[in-house]
Amino acid sequence: MKLRRPYKIFRTMALVLVVLSLIAPLVWMVAASLKTNVDIYDTDKAFVFSPTMDNYSNVLQQANYIQFIGNSLWVALAATVLSLLLGVPAAYSMSRFNMKKSALVVLMARVIPGVSLLVPWYYVFSNLQMVGGFTVLILSHMFVSLPLIVYIMMGYFDGLPTELEEAALVDGLTHIGAFRRITLPLSVPGIATAGILSFIFSWNNFMFALVLSGADTKTLPVAIFDFVGYASIDWGGLMAAATVVTLPIMLIALFVQKYVVSGLTAGATKG
Repeated sequence: MKLRRPYKIFRTMALVLVVLSLIAPLVWMVAASLKTNVDIYDTDKAFVFSPTMDNYSNVLQQANYIQFIGNSLWVALAATVLSLLLGVPAAYSMSRFNMKKSALVVLMARVIPGVSLLVPWYYVFSNLQMVGGFTVLILSHMFVSLPLIVYIMMGYFDGLPTELEEAALVDGLTHIGAFRRITLPLSVPGIATAGILSFIFSWNNFMFALVLSGADTKTLPVAIFDFVGYASIDWGGLMAAATVVTLPIMLIALFVQKYVVSGLTAGATKG
């Protein structure tokens, strides 16, 4: 008991420090978004200030952020849906037919930094006159989403028992029929997990959109830089824009965290 008490105190202090280090920047961001630029620089008004919604009004009305929100939603949803349509069957094939070389290629694509491909991508897509459109953004986001989905779903399929599929094959179903009628319904939690993570990564993606988007196809992470000028920075507008980008993803993560955890750990054991 004497040894447990100092351990509990240390664990509690460590948890508090970790939580504070994660929450403090978010709290400061939200608080700054409710201040004027003068109040942001005033240390006396760090905690006590008169909140204002002018920054959000400027973001949503004057900076075309409704359009940018629609752009982000369209790119993230399209990249996620297309990646699921391609990645789930690919992961099933690699898992059930022991395609180790293909799995290695997917793993390599997962660990290669996407920024290393930006220059050749820009060269190719600019020659095809595709830079600035939604198609190139969706394709570039799929480079991150597709390997992620395949990697998650391979582990999930490895954890599903093969006896049900073997029984379906004995009853006359093909491998495709067994996948569609047996395996696919059982893998819905894993698909939901992969889709949620893919959407989050696509929503937060900055570098691809910065290089490959146009004036009308900007996504939210890129549009934030409209508040950074050469001579000054609109900190209130910048923090309001960052809050608009961050809060939806935080709410999604908050409500679906148990599904994400269960989906990620479902393939931890086989059988």
